[in-house]
Amino acid sequence: MDSAIRADKPVDASIEARPKEPRGIDWAPIIFFSLLLLVSYAAVLYLLGYQWTVDEDVSHGPFVPVVAGYIAWQRRQQFIETPAAPNYWGLALVCWAIVQLLIGTLGVELFLQRTSLIIAITGIVLFLGGTKILKLAGLPIFLLLFMIPLPKVIYGQITLPLQLFASSCAEQVLTILGVPVLREGNLINLSVHGADGVESIKTLNVVEACSGIRSLMALSFLGLVYGFFFDSKPWMKWALLAATIPIAILANASRVALTGILTQVNPDLADGFFHLLEGWVIFVVAGVMLFLTHQLINLVYRRFYLKTTIAPAEAAAQ
Repeated sequence: MDSAIRADKPVDASIEARPKEPRGIDWAPIIFFSLLLLVSYAAVLYLLGYQWTVDEDVSHGPFVPVVAGYIAWQRRQQFIETPAAPNYWGLALVCWAIVQLLIGTLGVELFLQRTSLIIAITGIVLFLGGTKILKLAGLPIFLLLFMIPLPKVIYGQITLPLQLFASSCAEQVLTILGVPVLREGNLINLSVHGADGVESIKTLNVVEACSGIRSLMALSFLGLVYGFFFDSKPWMKWALLAATIPIAILANASRVALTGILTQVNPDLADGFFHLLEGWVIFVVAGVMLFLTHQLINLVYRRFYLKTTIAPAEAAAQ
């Protein structure tokens, strides 16, 4: 009889409507694996940090983990609200990372060592949190790839075509402007007049540093980050990443052409501080082009996609 009375007793609606408390984060395994990573990859991280300070092609490297960490912090509430479902495939990724680290160490292959760190982080996140947590952390982890310099083999295969393309574009622009120019591969020979009026030959060497690979890597990273912060559409950041490739190539070709033009004004403008300043100006211009590309994509998206899908659907609903 007592049990029947208790069963019929009304339940307080406020108790049922009370929101669930967010789960807490178990920091112990996170701290343990983080310390394990730091100890295992201390030498790799030290050499990587040193290369950031001496290699201008990856001068953006120190900003990458900071930005990736900030994006992960922005998603902290989603991490808390997503239930953890440990996946043991993560341990397989960690083992893969360990083997790759050993192979890279024995073969003195820095790229293998450094990318194994990304694989290890991916495996740990998958093991501790599961696929849903890994999906949330996917972009920050992917961004970490931009802090790693390209291997020399791939770097050489990319830079030479970019050098030739930039020098070819500069030759065509200078020819259109009526500037006497003779190109030999990535060497651009210009006829210039000195302050004393004596004509001489100025040779512009489009070296690897002027190939555009530096701006390509930095601008690609910027495109992904820009897409994350300024557009909520999931596909937009990948569209902007694709757009950064032609933007960076054209911007670098414009820089080489601009250097040739300034050489006609003053040969000293092709070297030193002025040449460095040109690079920064062109990179800012490339950033503006990325912004305009984003606006153009959104314009096309609103004008064609939304009008042809959402508008008919709303009319049918009425």
